[in-house]
Amino acid sequence: MASGTASSSPRELEPVRLKTASLALLTVAMWGANPAAVSYSLDTLPPIAVAGLRFAMATVVMLFWCRVEGCGLRLRVGQRWPALIAGVLLFLQIASFNIGVTMSNSSHSSMMINTFVFWVVIIEHFVTKADRLTARKLFGLFVALGGVLLLLIRTEPPDAPVSSTSLDQPTLVGDAILLFSACILAWKVVYVRHALKFVEPGKLIFWHDLIGVVLFVICSASFEQVEFGGFTTSAVVALVYQGVFVAGFCFALQALLLRRHSASQIAVFSFATPLFGVGTGILLRGDQMTPMLLAAAVCVAIGILLVNLKKPVAIGD
Repeated sequence: MASGTASSSPRELEPVRLKTASLALLTVAMWGANPAAVSYSLDTLPPIAVAGLRFAMATVVMLFWCRVEGCGLRLRVGQRWPALIAGVLLFLQIASFNIGVTMSNSSHSSMMINTFVFWVVIIEHFVTKADRLTARKLFGLFVALGGVLLLLIRTEPPDAPVSSTSLDQPTLVGDAILLFSACILAWKVVYVRHALKFVEPGKLIFWHDLIGVVLFVICSASFEQVEFGGFTTSAVVALVYQGVFVAGFCFALQALLLRRHSASQIAVFSFATPLFGVGTGILLRGDQMTPMLLAAAVCVAIGILLVNLKKPVAIGD
């Protein structure tokens, strides 16, 4: 996530202390729990409708954020196409993610979607040339790939019986769709970095959310049927969590951290995302805790750490 516009003088970065690390891990934990929340919403509501409702709330949160920040919402010449492209990428990524979650479980969903980090590395090396692969990053890619392969090898066929404690059954098709969603997310991340050269962060996120909502509504109205009975307590609570806490609180907290620290200082904590994702999947959705699942989560986490680690991060008290 990008920070605000740069000041005229170089920004003096603060060291990463225990409070910063704790707040960064809080955002990571909330993001890691998001696939489980999506699963609860998808128990009774169709996937595209869930996406539309989630980002409708996120749009309201961003409207409030932009007002607080004093950021205008009017798109100037040269800002409309970046906002539109970002919104279309959001639609493709979230739609495919929600569809994938319906055919997988939250543990698999968390690990698969977080492979976007590795797609970003590949895109920035071979396409944009913005960053180059190093031996450490390449090793991280292979470690994470090993984790993904462990998941795919152990994924059951669609007609396999579901565990008595598990609410979801992962499938190869579902995991493949989630990997596709991760790839789209990587392209969106790379494109948003480019678009931020032309559009202010808050304004860009507001418009990309709003454009995504319009596309979700059109798609859901065309292909889905939303029933009032689908708005169960668990589905509504999960929607509020996705739309307000993840899209709102996490965004605000990360923006605050990025004003005091560099993106690389904060990004290094993202290695814990798949670990929190697996943990919440096991605790909340009854995903089966197997040695293979834990090994896969550790491999993906180590891969993310190796890709993001720029230099040792000292944590003070």
